[in-house]
Amino acid sequence: MSLTSSATISPPWAVLALVAHHLDPRTLAIASCVCKSWTISMSSDLLWKPLCNNHFPSLSDIHFTDFTVPYHRLYAIGHTAARRRLQTPRKPLLSLDSLIFAINIRTRTSHIVSLEKPGEELQVVPGGVFKFDIDVNYESPASMFDDLGDVKITWNVILRGWRGIFTMMDCEGKVSFSPGAEGWFSEELPSPGCCSSEVASGMVADVKLGFCGRRSESGGGRKVRAEKVSVGILSIVNWRYVNMDDGLRYLQHFLVPSDV
Repeated sequence: MSLTSSATISPPWAVLALVAHHLDPRTLAIASCVCKSWTISMSSDLLWKPLCNNHFPSLSDIHFTDFTVPYHRLYAIGHTAARRRLQTPRKPLLSLDSLIFAINIRTRTSHIVSLEKPGEELQVVPGGVFKFDIDVNYESPASMFDDLGDVKITWNVILRGWRGIFTMMDCEGKVSFSPGAEGWFSEELPSPGCCSSEVASGMVADVKLGFCGRRSESGGGRKVRAEKVSVGILSIVNWRYVNMDDGLRYLQHFLVPSDV
């Protein structure tokens, strides 16, 4: 047999099988595209079963529930799913500068905090998380309050130009007006628009109100002074504040039309 004619003959099946056992999944997939006979050889369960067991052991059991699904197919869908889980989310369309925070905290008879804060004026805490400290300077005669009083808290996020509004918190609770006291409130946030209302979002809106205590005036009257309000979004998975981009992406579901 001449060298020319022997070069056109396909390698024996035994050689293909022997070589194939030493190939990685990507090379196996490329080799299966050479021709029909190689597709059959390189798609064998004998080759892909150990690869699937090694990389995606949880998927290997599916083969026993449906024998028509070959192991090379199980590996392919497992590889695709793993890549999707590692994908970096897109940057949010919203920016902090496009938002206005409207916060109102009041008792039955008086406002403690009532403000609108543009996003560019918010104090971003270190770490790049979705939590903001807002300085307030509200004083009211202490005689208006008991040491422990009922308050109503509302926190709305407004899209500039009043193009949209989302209520982060609308709840009632009790707060102590004693010196150095803090009021801490949280309310579960609804799930994003991609999920039904029965699915929890895994996040809560968080509002903290701090008092610097009471002081005497020259006229003898006493006043309660609200010093700072902190707002943010907490993950209930680890009870940490979500990062800035995740917070903006969450608000984007409710403030930006889905067709944008």
